[in-house]
Amino acid sequence: MAREVSISISLHCQPHHHQLHHLSAARHHHPFLRFPKRNPCNFPLSLSSSHSASPSSSPLQNPLPNGRFLTNEELEKLESLGNYSYHKELESGLLWIRVMREEEMDMTVTLLSESFAESMMMATGYVKLLEFLVKNYLIERRERTPHNATLLGVYRENGEEDFELAGTVELTFDKRGANANPPTPTPPKNSPYMCNMAVRKPLRRRGIGWHLLKAGEDLITKMSSSREAYLHCRIIDEGPFNMYTKAGYSVVGTDSILTLLTLQRRRHLMRKELPISEDVSSLGISNEQLT
Repeated sequence: MAREVSISISLHCQPHHHQLHHLSAARHHHPFLRFPKRNPCNFPLSLSSSHSASPSSSPLQNPLPNGRFLTNEELEKLESLGNYSYHKELESGLLWIRVMREEEMDMTVTLLSESFAESMMMATGYVKLLEFLVKNYLIERRERTPHNATLLGVYRENGEEDFELAGTVELTFDKRGANANPPTPTPPKNSPYMCNMAVRKPLRRRGIGWHLLKAGEDLITKMSSSREAYLHCRIIDEGPFNMYTKAGYSVVGTDSILTLLTLQRRRHLMRKELPISEDVSSLGISNEQLT
């Protein structure tokens, strides 16, 4: 399994696009993250022992702060996103992947910001600035729901009671969810696209990155009529490249060597033809194992 999973993030307030990797182990373990005792597919991850959703609450609360009206089709897709859940019992623990909720944005921002700072060899003092930029980016991207989504993976070690944030990946399902300024080589705007994938350094080599990829593909087949999925991988990132190749992705484009003049790392654009969606229950485990 790949040691690391590269990520690519485009911040609207910056002219350049960056590839991120090497998530820091610091400040990402959240002992207060617990699965609710009820069906975890229908309730938000609780942030404290007394903070949980009522059965009638929507899994995705306040998804569109800009007040955009949704069509009936978009409302159905929004409900599908809120109900999506991918479970996998790994050799070392239990992994649960589903759509990021509003109250989980800050921990996701920290995860991505620390990764960005480390990959760019920035001083830790820049993390707060990066958090501001990344949060604005995630807020902007969230306004395009349900045409895109951010998945979170939370993980519980065997023998432990608490869960910790393990990784994340961002998905785009169609043209309306596409980033206005994607990294190069540019993927087709109307095709599904995966980016900003990362696994925390202490939790690598356990299959978490692989299952983030598989969950992303599974959700794409449920949310998009297109079966061509795209992603970027930096040329220097051998581990992620091997993982993507093993998963069936092939290189369809590569940055020009002139990209180095812009102080950017060269990237491959990779593509995979996705199969017809299978029943996600075949990928998961029983609810009893999550309580």
